[in-house]
Amino acid sequence: MKGMNEMLRQAQIMQRKMTEAQDALKTREVEASSGGGMVTVKVTGAQEVTEVRIEPSVMESGDVEMLQDLVMTAANEALKKSKEMMEEAMKGVTGGLSIPGMF
Repeated sequence: MKGMNEMLRQAQIMQRKMTEAQDALKTREVEASSGGGMVTVKVTGAQEVTEVRIEPSVMESGDVEMLQDLVMTAANEALKKSKEMMEEAMKGVTGGLSIPGMF
């Protein structure tokens, strides 16, 4: 029984560390741009978009489809970076173990 109690204690410690890491990720941001910086998107480690910047010159062209593509590309890249940041933070908590369903 002693081994089971120790395992439960370690699981509780890992859960607490994961919660702390997730809270910290909410305040960290990554950004990505497309079109040579014409569109920039910022995303938190919690996968929330916090800012979208569009250079005025993109609007002047009147090409809505191009703007949509630029926003989509920048957002997808920012989300990818955010996920990588989250995975890296969780590796620190899990000691590099890949635990399915964790992130």
